Amino acid sequence: MSIQNVRLEVMQLLEKDVNTFVDDYLIPVEKIWQPTDLLPDTQSEGFFDDVKELREIAKDLPYDFWVVMVGDTITEEALPTYESWLMDVEGINQVEEGGNGWSKWIRSWTGEENRHGDVLNKYLYLSGRVNMREVEMTTQHLINDGFDIGTGRDPYKNFVYTSFQELATYVSHSRVSQLAKKYGDNKLSKTCRLIAGDEMRHHQAYSEFINRIFQVDPSEMMLAFQYMMKQKIVMPAHFLRESGQHIGQAFEQFSDSAQRIGVYTANDYVDILRKLIEKWQIDKISGLTAEAEKARDFLMKLPDRMARISERLVIPEESYIFKWVTPALVK
Repeated sequence: MSIQNVRLEVMQLLEKDVNTFVDDYLIPVEKIWQPTDLLPDTQSEGFFDDVKELREIAKDLPYDFWVVMVGDTITEEALPTYESWLMDVEGINQVEEGGNGWSKWIRSWTGEENRHGDVLNKYLYLSGRVNMREVEMTTQHLINDGFDIGTGRDPYKNFVYTSFQELATYVSHSRVSQLAKKYGDNKLSKTCRLIAGDEMRHHQAYSEFINRIFQVDPSEMMLAFQYMMKQKIVMPAHFLRESGQHIGQAFEQFSDSAQRIGVYTANDYVDILRKLIEKWQIDKISGLTAEAEKARDFLMKLPDRMARISERLVIPEESYIFKWVTPALVK
């Protein structure tokens, strides 16, 4: 049987538990927080006073913080790209008989993720600290440009990517929450903390998918894990650009800002890899082919190798001036 057919069989096996995955890792629409729960109430008599307070507190947030907030928002708002990509993965069918169980998972996951960009965009708009037209153009560019995360249509590789990426976004939003609290913006801190909570649940789901696959197809899963880490996990916004720029031109400067204020660093990348290796207990998996054994050896040694490389990274001290954020409007 071909590798592709085995993967389809495994996806069909896991699909039987999709409803359980939805119940265990996602929250019903009527019970989960919505963006308006965290923003000034437009129907309230105190709406304008609440907006004024939001804008006053926002004045104390520094330049790199706003750059990271904008980059995180744009990344979240490019959700149409991520949903369309995942709907094309082998074993996920959104057409026949109204779609299979996996398409239900993707739609439900997308519904939760959609709230993140929504609430962050509204916060940026109300803050008055950023050039929203430039932000909107960058978002449209990012959706237009799509992305290539190196997974192809392979479900194993895609689930490695989402397991890693959901944990990375958890780290990023958690750190932004901590910084917002430090600068006195408790409401924004709460918002980012709640977003981080969603990301952690989603990480737990995708990493459970991988765990299940390791149980039934360990060698191919190990090889897929090695493949993704060998080529490195790229961020969803790796094609980030400002208006008038080429594809990907702004991503490095955005990453520098995130590293400079400790929101997401090269060390975090290594820590996430260590966590995945530990979570999936790849050192204890048996019944591997010779090729998969070599893949495991590579993965077990990789964190220490990457840690040594990360120690040599030099981050520019000066902030790049983005069109999104006017320095005169922030500290």
